[in-house]
Amino acid sequence: MSRQIDYSSTSQYPADEVYATMVDPDYLRSRLKRIGGPGADLLEHTADTEGARYRLRHGLDAKDLPPAVRGVLPGDITIERTERWTRQESGRYLGDVQVAIPGTPASAAGGMRLHDTADGGSELQVRADVTVQVPLLGGKIEGVVAEQVRKLLTAESAFTQQWLAGGR
Repeated sequence: MSRQIDYSSTSQYPADEVYATMVDPDYLRSRLKRIGGPGADLLEHTADTEGARYRLRHGLDAKDLPPAVRGVLPGDITIERTERWTRQESGRYLGDVQVAIPGTPASAAGGMRLHDTADGGSELQVRADVTVQVPLLGGKIEGVVAEQVRKLLTAESAFTQQWLAGGR
């Protein structure tokens, strides 16, 4: 069983500008420093105007985890996230994301879409499935993890808008 996450955010900036920011290594390092948690780092990175691939490491301190998760995933957690983006045409990008939590029965995978909107801005859409392979408790933990992922995506979107506005 898995739990689906649907997330969407809009920006006043066009997709080409948002894409260029989202795949910039300086931006990624700054975002990780601000909201990536303990041990966060940009592990791999390649990007140009046609596509990008990067691997990030996030950290979660055990004390910040909900009790239901701490019982199954004791200790601090390291999350490895790989994103790939491909330019379809000006103003339209498709991507995929793979998330692994080494040493745990949890993972996530999904797709992403970044596209221009009629008002001159853009929209980012993410759809992913969170899977926790734990009998009986897996569904509950998937719900908790899905909510944490939504919070992270919201924080990342806010950081991106601040960065684009020049508030680095």
